[in-house]
Amino acid sequence: MKAQIRKLATVLATLAMALNTGAAAEDVLSNEKCLECHGDKDLTKELPDGKEKSLFTDEKMLGRSVHAKVKCAECHEGIGEDHPGDEKAVAPVACAKCHEPQSHTFGASVHGQAKSKGDTKAADCAACHGTHEVLRRTDVGSKIHSANLVKTCGDCHQAAAAEVATSVHGKAMAKGEVDAATCLDCHAEHQISKLSGGKPSAHTSEACANCHASAKINSRFGLPGDRVQTFKESFHGLAAQGGSTVAANCASCHGYHKILPSKDPASTIHPSKLLETCGKCHPGASEHFVEGKIHSTEAGGGGVGETVNQWVKVIYLWLIGLTVVLLGLHNGIAWWRKVVAFKKLQGATVERMDLNQRFQHLVLMVSFLLLAVTGFALKFPNTWYAHLMGSEDIRRGIHRIAGLVMLGGGIYHIGYAVATRNGRKLVCDLWPRWRDLRDVFTNIGHLLLGRPKAKFGRFGYPEKIEYWAVVWGTLVMGVTGLAIWFKIDVTHWLPRWVVDVAVTIHYYEAILACLAILIWHFYHVMFDPDVYPMNFAWLSGKVPKKWHEEEHPLEDEAECGKADGGGNPSKG
Repeated sequence: MKAQIRKLATVLATLAMALNTGAAAEDVLSNEKCLECHGDKDLTKELPDGKEKSLFTDEKMLGRSVHAKVKCAECHEGIGEDHPGDEKAVAPVACAKCHEPQSHTFGASVHGQAKSKGDTKAADCAACHGTHEVLRRTDVGSKIHSANLVKTCGDCHQAAAAEVATSVHGKAMAKGEVDAATCLDCHAEHQISKLSGGKPSAHTSEACANCHASAKINSRFGLPGDRVQTFKESFHGLAAQGGSTVAANCASCHGYHKILPSKDPASTIHPSKLLETCGKCHPGASEHFVEGKIHSTEAGGGGVGETVNQWVKVIYLWLIGLTVVLLGLHNGIAWWRKVVAFKKLQGATVERMDLNQRFQHLVLMVSFLLLAVTGFALKFPNTWYAHLMGSEDIRRGIHRIAGLVMLGGGIYHIGYAVATRNGRKLVCDLWPRWRDLRDVFTNIGHLLLGRPKAKFGRFGYPEKIEYWAVVWGTLVMGVTGLAIWFKIDVTHWLPRWVVDVAVTIHYYEAILACLAILIWHFYHVMFDPDVYPMNFAWLSGKVPKKWHEEEHPLEDEAECGKADGGGNPSKG
């Protein structure tokens, strides 16, 4: 918001300045008048330290500059007809008057901060762009043209410029390679940043990744395409991503300005220099220590070591898979046997759900799980579980099919609730009543103070909350999901922001639904000690009679009539 306001203010200020300039164009000195004196190559001024400064302005160079149509007095404000006889000092040029956004970002740079602290030697606009000879950056004569940047920056940073000139980047620039990395590619333009030190070092890898993660640049220069990714997977990369400010980054090994190929004996990553380079962070490192791969989490440096490492990896993958399958199979069978034995001990049962209701629940359960898994995989495509489901097209296809199945199940349920006696009774029994609110407060007293718990009929408030939450969630997720799916058609009738809001609702409603299932539904059907390990009504339709009498003692006090078959609990 602040940036938008600042941009608006800049536009208004520029417009006002343009209007003012147009109105006052006749009131400022002409360039011809200024060049009567400043066109003299011998015109100089003595500085306080005794040195002389040239005041000559090359008319031809001024004509080529981007400011060719700007009058001298528009930049050098305060100059009148009596200049220089009035002996008034010329005010410094205020570039911000026309270039406010650039000046704002410059103020946050290392140069701007140094200027604000009184450093007179720190680079300013003229140091990089020139004075009267300001040319467009695409002009080969411009000081900020890619071919001239090393020399321009080198006026203040001689040592760094000399190193860059001998580096792979500098040599590429000298050859005229348009994609060669320049000073600005690493340090930015007006908001020039410092990449050495603790906190900034975390951004060094990002600066390198801007080019070395580019398929275009890697292909153009014949560079490996996996260097950025394999660094991120290495010990150094993982430590840096975890917030370490001392973990090695790209520059720690390759250098900052004098970056050379690994085959160059002067390179910091030449085999003969690796011990010295690694030893800066790892004192006492041996020859064997530096043999491993840096851009990989794999052990071994090729040859026998790489072969052994690959076989170890394959063996462990098979061992992990076999272990999980055998142990899981053993415990799964043991668990099922104990569950069957436990159910037999519970005695008589009561039918809780008929076959039709169990079928509807199964459709809802499967479609919900598929929607949850594929939906979050689409939202977070770089996660491990997303990759398990194949490409984005496969995940999207499964998600849409599951969505249609859930909506189809919802439509079927509406028909079931309207056209069948069991369905009408189910909805009637699940309809919220004032007694449910009383039961909530009764159970709060039971849970907190140990008072008698509420007595439920066929359904208590826990089941009613779940049922109507599913109705609400299916409606919301269905409408927003279809709006996202058919966004082109939706935007024929509604504003684009409607689709954006639908995406937001769809995402957060999904989180809400998943958490509700985990915290509320799973407790009541799995983790409640009275039903553990599970309420099997969704599978067999029946529950223990003793549990039913304890949890739903008022079911026989029917408020909605009787069902025609399995809809009303019957003795099993």
